[in-house]
Amino acid sequence: MSAATRRLTTAQALVRFLSAQYTERDGVRRRLVAGTWGIFGHGNVAGIGQALVEYADVMPYHQGRNEQSMVHAAVGHARQLNRLSAQAVTTSIGPGATNLVTGAALATINRLPVLLLPGDYFAGRVADPLLQQLEHPGGPDVSVNDTLRPVSRFFDRITRPEALIPSALQAMRVLADPAETGAVTLALPQDVQAEAYDWPEEFFAERVWYVRRTAPDPVELAAAAEAVRSARRPLLIAGGGVHHSEAEGALKAFTDATGIPVASTQAGKGSLRHDDPADLGGIGHTGTAAGNDLARTADLVIGVGTRYTDFTTASGTLFQNPDVRFLNLNVTAFDAHKLAARTLVCDARAGLEQLTAALDGYRVDEEYAAAYRAGKERWDGIVAGAYRADDDSAVPTQTQVLGALDAVVGDEDVVINAAGSLPGDLHKLWRARSPRQYHLEYGYSCMGYEIPAALGVQQAAPGTPVWALVGDGTYLMMPTEIVTAVQERLPVNVVLIQNHGYASIGGLSESVGGERYGTAYRHRAADGTFTGPPLPVDLAANAASLGMDVLRAKTVGELRSALAEARSSDRPTCVYVETDPSPTAPPAEAWWDVPVAEVAGREAAVRAREQYEREVAVRRRHL
Repeated sequence: MSAATRRLTTAQALVRFLSAQYTERDGVRRRLVAGTWGIFGHGNVAGIGQALVEYADVMPYHQGRNEQSMVHAAVGHARQLNRLSAQAVTTSIGPGATNLVTGAALATINRLPVLLLPGDYFAGRVADPLLQQLEHPGGPDVSVNDTLRPVSRFFDRITRPEALIPSALQAMRVLADPAETGAVTLALPQDVQAEAYDWPEEFFAERVWYVRRTAPDPVELAAAAEAVRSARRPLLIAGGGVHHSEAEGALKAFTDATGIPVASTQAGKGSLRHDDPADLGGIGHTGTAAGNDLARTADLVIGVGTRYTDFTTASGTLFQNPDVRFLNLNVTAFDAHKLAARTLVCDARAGLEQLTAALDGYRVDEEYAAAYRAGKERWDGIVAGAYRADDDSAVPTQTQVLGALDAVVGDEDVVINAAGSLPGDLHKLWRARSPRQYHLEYGYSCMGYEIPAALGVQQAAPGTPVWALVGDGTYLMMPTEIVTAVQERLPVNVVLIQNHGYASIGGLSESVGGERYGTAYRHRAADGTFTGPPLPVDLAANAASLGMDVLRAKTVGELRSALAEARSSDRPTCVYVETDPSPTAPPAEAWWDVPVAEVAGREAAVRAREQYEREVAVRRRHL
């Protein structure tokens, strides 16, 4: 007797299949693919588009305005739910597909799951060259979707209906595997999307992908415990893996038991509450003096769920103790072996729990604990000073904007940022009160991420106040999903800071001899440089034209009132504020390697090169 089958198009079969996939961890089950973002063109409207109409009852659809921003929204959703649920993104062939590349890179770099379903050329090649086809003369099987290969953790082109079955299963495996996850691409030729096939019923059966909590190897665990016991100045660096594993409680138990202090990467900030005695704030180029001072003298650095980017290591200059060694706890062996470390290749929560047990009775010297707590107290005073605004009638600085927001948000609020000068100020100064409050995308530091990501977070956490913090440069990159927020009645809040240019890159340009060239939003002056009056651009009016409620704040007092009003609103709201450009944030506490011109005729670059050579001289390779 033959097995039962169901005759569907390839696109219909894919949508039905996706609707039956689940993850489960610690007994909690979630939809693996919770919904699909889409913009339709000729490359997907008759296939995936028709299938989404056919099965609208089981696959929620979200209408986006820009393909890149749809991926950002899906990434925000996945991060908010600790990688246990993803969203799909479908686009047409050609420009729609290539617009996915930036978002795919962001997802893969940050180890966050998203499913990409771009249209592709005709597999039968009967209509070549079709509209928007690349038509590569030396490789007829090449399409623009091949640009997604290097930024995807899994890629396949489904050239026959039956090929979908093994490929879809592999795609789900990668999405659900914390050690493998990232962007997953199934490129879908237009003719194959609409082609019918007799699918086995088993393909549509409910499947649960169990997210393992891999335990540490006993031999590695014993070696790790010995390394900690023999250290005199240990420091733990919390990365994003602490959040993804929901290991915050295990980390708190570890630090309470051992007294080992914690500094956090951008992705790991909030692993401990800001007022925890062991929390030193950020680490690296945008970190705190309290965290970086300890890093320079640490003899053991325990990395938990971190990739050790150049910002974290200060481009290899931060960890200066000649005897420093590294112990890395990571679910991914690739990251665990960085810096020639001892490794615990395991789930962050499981590893921290077992390491805490293995260290029973161990605690750092009280003199060391007293020293780092004193450093933390000094830094808390610096934060308070940066936040303070004594004159409510004054134009706020950027750090005073953060101080005003800090006074308004609750523990449950989510604050999102990704690029510009804000990530540095936030990493140094923000007082994270809960694991999900601090949402910084700094693996790719992608301008334009914040607003669409806020939509994904809001979908994942209905009722949660969500704030997208953007400067004018980032806003101009990708404001289009404001329309989606209005359409879907998602009450996200956008704090739009106007400082007339690329403030972060302007400062960096000045420090490396670039003299802030090309970083201001100004008219050209008589000499041809962009040093004339600021551009007469009204970004608040732009946000209002897209459907947002807009609150303009000119002073510190008006800003406080506007933020409070925005938080209480049930509509998408923008708080617009022009800031005093005077620098009020503490300077960088560690170096970052941006190569400076080795020879130059301008004095600014000559001086910058001299400083660069002094800094680079202390870089180390940890072997």
